[in-house]
Amino acid sequence: MSDKAVLAYSGGLDTSVAIKWLKEKYNLEVITLTVDIGNVADLEAIRQKALDLGAIKALVIDAKEPFINSFVFPALQADALYEGQYPLATALGRPLIAQLLVDTAKREGATIVAHGCTGKGNDQVRFDVSVAALAPELRVVAPAREWNMTREQTLAYAQSHNIPVPITVSSPYSIDENLWGRSIECGVLEDPWNEPPKDVFAWTKSLEETPNQPDYVLIVFNKGIPVSLNKERLGGVTLVQRIHELACEHGVGRIDHIENRLVGIKSREVYEAPAATVLLQAHQALEDMVLTKEQLRFKAKVAGEYADLVYNGLWFSGLRQDLAAYVESSQRYVTGVVKVKLYKGKCQIVGRKSLYSLYDFSLATYDKGDVFDQSASPGFIHIWGLPVRTQAKVQPAKPPE
Repeated sequence: MSDKAVLAYSGGLDTSVAIKWLKEKYNLEVITLTVDIGNVADLEAIRQKALDLGAIKALVIDAKEPFINSFVFPALQADALYEGQYPLATALGRPLIAQLLVDTAKREGATIVAHGCTGKGNDQVRFDVSVAALAPELRVVAPAREWNMTREQTLAYAQSHNIPVPITVSSPYSIDENLWGRSIECGVLEDPWNEPPKDVFAWTKSLEETPNQPDYVLIVFNKGIPVSLNKERLGGVTLVQRIHELACEHGVGRIDHIENRLVGIKSREVYEAPAATVLLQAHQALEDMVLTKEQLRFKAKVAGEYADLVYNGLWFSGLRQDLAAYVESSQRYVTGVVKVKLYKGKCQIVGRKSLYSLYDFSLATYDKGDVFDQSASPGFIHIWGLPVRTQAKVQPAKPPE
């Protein structure tokens, strides 16, 4: 009797080829698992394709709610942006898919989980490490990493085995997308001098196509979580989808990034992250109003560390959980409303208010109503500058010869 493998299945080139290859190479019975975390075109067609290619079972799971509530929103609260640019859409989806792979393998009596990642990318690390953290007894097989075929060779294998794939040699983009963003690589994008062609972008309008009038949106946050859009209370998935649509209309969320991969190489990555761009900027604007200078500075350090951990496949690590506890604490008073202007590819924060605002008009104004005690400033400056004056007396700017 053959062993069973649960394959994370997208319906794309590598995972479609993997169904046949796992059977040929290891004589495995393949169960496919397709996880819907947003923007999957035709789940039934993907499921049927897996069965047509020889899978003994093809499972589909709607995981949009847990993706947004348990992965995306915690990362939003953390202000997680890898290298200050990438909102981690794909990186946030991988630990959830790994968790569902493990759950399915245990339920189906499989000893192997498989994925379609290559040996050059980050996703292989995210899957392998997540599975090891959740179920170290399971074996992980990565066909694309093992067969080491070029993209052209993989296409040729698919054609020789009558495997239909939504990709051609003339348009060889590798694409991953979910509710938080869309990543595009390969093809002409591999030359960082090439401007991304129009066909790279599937969601956001070009600036020439965007409206000539801006849209204003009001986003309400409760403890760092967005809960309302334009005075309408919405669930997480619906709220993200609505912001996505508005931002796409105005061409907001295009990112062109020279990225440092975990495996040690630089890669050129193009992203569309409309909802993520808007929500991250709005969240940070509200934090600027309700957190102290010291909190903001330390939070920025945590945000960078948190983003690195997610990018590097360490979602289930103890350190990520420790940082998550700090992030949750930091959001106690991140409650309020932010006004955002969307226009010609830009997301601009134009207003914010909160019951917990540390901005005091009577202290900030230079007009009538100013209560700041300016007479206290000379004494403050005298004490503040004492170390500088002391050093200047004994350590002149130009040392003695």
